[in-house]
Amino acid sequence: MLRFGLFSLAAQPARGDEAHVSRIMDMEIGREDYVAVRDIVKFIGVTDRFKDVINDFKTPDGETPAGFRRELVMENDRTLKVDLVRDISCDKNGVPRPTNVLYSADSADPYEVAHVAPFIANLTCNPGIIYDLFINNPKANVGNKFKTRDEVMKEIASVLGPGCDISVELNNPFEENFSVLLDEAEKFREMLGKYRVVIKVPHTGAVTPENVVKLMTGDTRLDAGFDEIKTVHAMRGHNLALKLKEHGFRVNFTLMFEPFQTQIALQARPYFINSFVRHRLVQSMKIKEFLAAYEATGNRSYIEALRIYFLNNDYLPPSKSEADLADVLRFGKDLLKYRRFDDNEGCDGLDSVRHNLRVIKNCNLEDTRLIICSMDGPNNYPDIDKLLCEPEFQDMRNRVVITAPPDYLARFTATNQVISYQRRFMNAAKGQS
Repeated sequence: MLRFGLFSLAAQPARGDEAHVSRIMDMEIGREDYVAVRDIVKFIGVTDRFKDVINDFKTPDGETPAGFRRELVMENDRTLKVDLVRDISCDKNGVPRPTNVLYSADSADPYEVAHVAPFIANLTCNPGIIYDLFINNPKANVGNKFKTRDEVMKEIASVLGPGCDISVELNNPFEENFSVLLDEAEKFREMLGKYRVVIKVPHTGAVTPENVVKLMTGDTRLDAGFDEIKTVHAMRGHNLALKLKEHGFRVNFTLMFEPFQTQIALQARPYFINSFVRHRLVQSMKIKEFLAAYEATGNRSYIEALRIYFLNNDYLPPSKSEADLADVLRFGKDLLKYRRFDDNEGCDGLDSVRHNLRVIKNCNLEDTRLIICSMDGPNNYPDIDKLLCEPEFQDMRNRVVITAPPDYLARFTATNQVISYQRRFMNAAKGQS
């Protein structure tokens, strides 16, 4: 397809936009757009948002910042303007990132984030990451330099460039006064920047403002099962996400483990939706192990052990500690059947990812992306990497974000052969300068 630069239109800079027009004269436009505007454009300018973005990120002369695509806007006075629209799939000057798969870091460690900052399009953190893994971890928070969440987030904001969104979770999603949550979100917007902030809202399920304290006291168990739930509580996270969206916030709607959660969650119009893969795969493997042992031996002790496993992992509430073993057996089989754990769709634990990619592909939310998260072990990332190369998902352009702790992603930058070859190279060049 033939492409033309804005300079080829031979139009004059719009009055007041002269200082900015030099940033976009090399912008390419397709033949169709060129033919549509070439005979009517008299001036070339930029939108107010364009100017705001440039000023907000103190962008060097001659550039537009990473994290924004350039779009054309034709005005009635024969002025063609360029707008900057938030798009983390773009590098600086509107150039696409190297691949259609984007990367994200699960971290609140600014020292570690600094090493991956140029390569990621999003950073995501929650209270566990902020407090447990960094602030209260003396090995990470060297010298106890950082003492509060806000100190950490401000430092991360300074480390990350304009092209990286920052997904940060509210401290207490069970706060019943929406104004309090909105104030917290506004504080994040001020701290991290209106173009980068994404508010992370968790699905709350059977956890409610009334019973959440049980998760932090005693045996930390809920009396009710995960599916013993009232509509008002089941939809709490959805309504919070939608309200924040209506107040101008992009939302990362999180804690999606089973595929059946996704279509309903998308009704809240999130910017990010998630597929958690690690625990689900590990638990499927364990359930399969119990069932296989029972089928091989007929020994009911394996189903008794499976019942205990279901209790310990919140599949069953304490009130069902004596659940009929036939029901436990049926429940385990149904879970694995739904997860397609015995065929190619789900034996790698990625049936939820495949399902959610199909949902995203066919939804009406053009800017919504899927975050694949919570991975571990030697096979999770390699299996995801292979999945995203499958023909069915090749057209998921810029709709997928892979997120993990930086040290997990770093494991897959190297192989044993790197050591072997470096040994050879360094010995060959020994002593040479």
